[in-house]
Amino acid sequence: MRTVTIVGASLSGLYAARELRAQGYDGRLVIVGDEPHDPYDRPPLSKDFLTGRADETHLALTDAEESAELGAEWILGVRARALDTRGRTVLLDDGRTVSTDGVVIATGASARRLPGDSLAGVHTLRTLDDARALREELTRGPCRVVVIGGGFIGAETASSCSSLGHSVTVVEAAPLPLVPQLGAEMAAVCSALHRRAGVELVTGTGVAGLRGTAKVTGVDLTDGRSLPADVVIVGIGAVPNTAWLVGSPLALRDGVLCDDGCVTALPQVVAVGDVAGVGGRRAEHWTSATQQPRVAVTNLLAGRTAETAVAVPYFWSDQYGARIQFAGRCRDGDTVRITEGELCDGAPAEGGFLARYERDGRTTAVLAVDRPRPFMRARRELARDAGEGQTQSLLR
Repeated sequence: MRTVTIVGASLSGLYAARELRAQGYDGRLVIVGDEPHDPYDRPPLSKDFLTGRADETHLALTDAEESAELGAEWILGVRARALDTRGRTVLLDDGRTVSTDGVVIATGASARRLPGDSLAGVHTLRTLDDARALREELTRGPCRVVVIGGGFIGAETASSCSSLGHSVTVVEAAPLPLVPQLGAEMAAVCSALHRRAGVELVTGTGVAGLRGTAKVTGVDLTDGRSLPADVVIVGIGAVPNTAWLVGSPLALRDGVLCDDGCVTALPQVVAVGDVAGVGGRRAEHWTSATQQPRVAVTNLLAGRTAETAVAVPYFWSDQYGARIQFAGRCRDGDTVRITEGELCDGAPAEGGFLARYERDGRTTAVLAVDRPRPFMRARRELARDAGEGQTQSLLR
């Protein structure tokens, strides 16, 4: 390949660039990003950056020295408009085209929005510019904050707002936040962190609309209640950035569909990170964005699926001073046992706990709150078992 284009100057896009050079690719490398910023780390946006404990220099994922070593052409602040696979070009919004032999799709995802969220005081938190705007508003003085969505972004943002002295309410349409990820039993335990911090958690009701003319003044719920609000933060998930690929031969269904090696329907096109449905499953986690590029680049350079991205799903979240870590997959019917630590009034006791999810006598997932070392041991066990399971499958 003479030219490889990475579309998305994201975490996964940067890791793909590093992998290309590490695996010996010495051709032309082009990196296209729709934001004007160099690659930055997103997890701190809802935590240390929002609370002012970290500035933008702490978010940077690369520096001038590494950029020079990568030898890439950076095209920032410009969106990709289309992928012409026949002409082997990436078309940009500003009219330019990039001729290319291989493509790494790393366009990530965008925050899902609510109707009427153009009111002043309504925010999403996905990008650096989002975080800048929200941080500026939160530093103006105590206010009433309503966070719509109790997932990881919503919970982390609620935690940060609470630590800054604001009055915070979290609205979650499901009976409990994080049930799909943690199961009902452990979701209830983690939800108790909100209550312990003095944050109100409203569950089992959706949002009917936002109040206000120029600026938001409240949130109307589907059960008839109305919550007063000076600031509203919408954290109801993300939509993969695939609009620019409509009309291409690539299969699009909640992301770019790939095989287990991150390879799309076209061997010269791979996808990584939040936009990639690897093996038909999309994972919006930091570890996926950093692990998938190695396999994707190997297969891109090989022109076929030579390796697969077998990994145990893993994520973490920092909320109300607690570190939550989870690895594996939980399913309905799993038995959950707390094997270390204990609960206190339905919430993690001091020192946290470690819980194992079991099915048919085997550990399939593990959850820890403030137990990093035992968690890492359990996570390694899961990874070892997953690797052995794959080997046995290949031998059959």
